[in-house]
Amino acid sequence: MPDTFPEDILINFTPQETRVAVMYQGVVQELHIERTASHGLVGNIYIGRIARILPGMQSAFIDVGLQRTAFLHAADIWQPRGAGEPARPIEHLLHEGQSIVAQVIKDPIGSKGARLSTQISVAGRLLVHLPQEKHIGISQRIENESEREALRERIARLVPGGEPGGYIVRTMAEGSTDEELSNDIEYLRRLWYDIQIEAKKLAPPALLYQELPLGLRVLRDFVNANTMRIVIDSRENFQKLSSFAKEYTPAVQPLLNHYIGERPLFDLYGIEHEIERALARRVDLKSGGYVIFDQTEAMTTIDVNTGGFVGVRNFDETVFKTNLEAAHTIARQLRLRNLGGIIIIDFIDMDGEEHKAAVLEEFDKALSSDRTRLTVNGFTALGLVEMTRKRTRESLAHILCEECPTCNGRGEVKTARTVCYEILRELLREARQFNAREFRILASVAVTDIFLDEESQGLAMLSDFIGKPISLKAEPSYTQEQYDIVLL
Repeated sequence: MPDTFPEDILINFTPQETRVAVMYQGVVQELHIERTASHGLVGNIYIGRIARILPGMQSAFIDVGLQRTAFLHAADIWQPRGAGEPARPIEHLLHEGQSIVAQVIKDPIGSKGARLSTQISVAGRLLVHLPQEKHIGISQRIENESEREALRERIARLVPGGEPGGYIVRTMAEGSTDEELSNDIEYLRRLWYDIQIEAKKLAPPALLYQELPLGLRVLRDFVNANTMRIVIDSRENFQKLSSFAKEYTPAVQPLLNHYIGERPLFDLYGIEHEIERALARRVDLKSGGYVIFDQTEAMTTIDVNTGGFVGVRNFDETVFKTNLEAAHTIARQLRLRNLGGIIIIDFIDMDGEEHKAAVLEEFDKALSSDRTRLTVNGFTALGLVEMTRKRTRESLAHILCEECPTCNGRGEVKTARTVCYEILRELLREARQFNAREFRILASVAVTDIFLDEESQGLAMLSDFIGKPISLKAEPSYTQEQYDIVLL
């Protein structure tokens, strides 16, 4: 979506979770969910103890008091060095048992622990403080070169002389006053001082600084010049956010609105339905085509199909129109689903290079407002689009869903007939191993129905072959793949 579109932010609070929907022109573009029982860790600063160093991987595992040890790569270790000086290997920088202060840059995902960095950054409303750096950087979203230079000069002037550390100027700082910038500098200096004091007092592993909860991060990180309203459906949290805004983000305070309607906020704006769509494998396009999303641990693959779209007479034009619509849908679904890592997109094959270039340009335009860092590598020799999207937290599906206990994540189950044949083979193995009086099959209704009908003769023949009776018992609670053979 173009950055010029007005934006509304809707926040739904319950004691169990906070949900945030970012809307452009009434359409959901981003979803953020944070559960009280599993608060995100990105931004947290810990003092930890090095549990193990792996020189071959140039990495270390750090105990910071979480369920799994966290991971620190040599590339994420801050090393002061001169120009042209090579980075030192991890085994020369760290040793097992050493205490270390580090910050979470990626939440634990799946079986992987949190990823850490010793390059600390502490975020305020207008600035990000970099205690170990010296430079002043400017957000890339501030494009006016004269404004960038003016902000750099103002920060250099406002930072106390001889003060260690550098700053990154955030997009929110555009148009801010010297007083607002000075307040943010003072707040960040005080915060970093307190963290250092805690690091000296506490024994590892310990939490030194916890990132703000999602509701407050919205005011600090999400609001921009296009934000028209922030709608909150909880009186208590409206008051909390108002107090926070009054102290830290006064420019945001007038945007806060307390929703008091009878109908749930997310129902009113159709967000519940959008969440369901974002969990589905298939997303239908208005033209009649559809897009299939397959998320695996290694990568996400996306397949575009024309489906029933026959909107234009020329087939090439049909393919082109479907791919253009899919480009916008995919860009939006990447944000909604928070898909990260390697992403492979199989647009419908196009013969003309002109059409390929137009689809890629439209896709880049649709991705332009994504807050997450990404790269698009264009079409490969096989006609696939390769891209990467930075993965910093769990995807929507991983937050809201779990692996299916019936298919164990395969997305399909064996047919009842396949299970029947498995049972027949298992019965033969059991009969050779155990001298039972009778064998009883406990299986799902679908499987027992096949044994009573189409496979009744096969079951009778096996019974004659092993010389033992075989009985059936349907178990309505069993899944189709589940069965037991009881020896009587």
